[in-house]
Amino acid sequence: MSAMVLNRYGEDAPFESATLSRPRVSAGQVVVRIAATSVNTIDTMIRQLGQEELPIAPDLPAVLGMDFAGTIEEVGEGVTGFAPGDEVYGCAGGLTDLQGSLAEYMLADARLIAHKPRSLSMREAAALPLVAITAYEGLTRAGAGTGDKVLVHGGAGGVGHVAVQLARHLGCEVYATGSGEHQRELIEGFGATAIDFKTQSVDDYVNQHTDGAGFDVIFDSVGGPNLINSFNAVKLNGQVATTMSLAELDMTPAHFKGASLHVIFMLIPMIHNVGREVHGTILSTLAEIIDSGALTPLVDDNRFALADVGKAYAHLTSGKAVGKVVVEVEG
Repeated sequence: MSAMVLNRYGEDAPFESATLSRPRVSAGQVVVRIAATSVNTIDTMIRQLGQEELPIAPDLPAVLGMDFAGTIEEVGEGVTGFAPGDEVYGCAGGLTDLQGSLAEYMLADARLIAHKPRSLSMREAAALPLVAITAYEGLTRAGAGTGDKVLVHGGAGGVGHVAVQLARHLGCEVYATGSGEHQRELIEGFGATAIDFKTQSVDDYVNQHTDGAGFDVIFDSVGGPNLINSFNAVKLNGQVATTMSLAELDMTPAHFKGASLHVIFMLIPMIHNVGREVHGTILSTLAEIIDSGALTPLVDDNRFALADVGKAYAHLTSGKAVGKVVVEVEG
């Protein structure tokens, strides 16, 4: 099979074309013919940093790519609910010893996949698994529900735009930060009230939208130093979920509010082989939400073929991408 591989790690490490053996099906696994895969920030970090700084990076030569949509070719012993010809999506490779999706075929743990949403194309479906599972886990762990005022930091981003829509689906009153006219239009298009963090202070928007009480739930997809803004914007005994907590912070604001912090690292089931079936269940639930019309992925307009994966990574890291960057493997 054709694949794009890394033979070394580093910021300028090139993806090179290679011919690899097609994976053989094994118990509990399926072989998927890949139609499309998306590029996530963690993919670019693995390429840049490698195993010395990110132990989850696979051995070289490495086939990256976590997200995918495609068609099942073979089903292993013990797998139920899937058959050859089924269209599926998931996040199931590209780290440790799990071959990624930058190839014509990949072996995937059947617990990590679900049937593709019927209303989405392969390209659209491939954009969702990692970011959608992350958003779902963050909101549900924070207990977001009907009537809650939810603030999403980074509401036009990959995870953020999904969190906005899922919070709306859960019956929340949703607000989201961004900057500029284009991000404001995107946020409002997804049904949230836009807050320009460059022109409004935390105190300003907390007072304007919550009468100074603070938001019930904050989903912080920006993280790092921005967590201080989340602690200052959350209500007493409120909930903060974040996807980026790799920072040294003064937790005093959270302490005096009795705030709960939920750190979301959705790769744990893949890395540790613990609770993988949860991801399959979440993806099935998300497919129902998507097919009901409550969630639509934002996909960048630029199109990349498998041979162009280096350009796709460059586009994402340039900061110019609008929505998820997708690589089309078939066609």
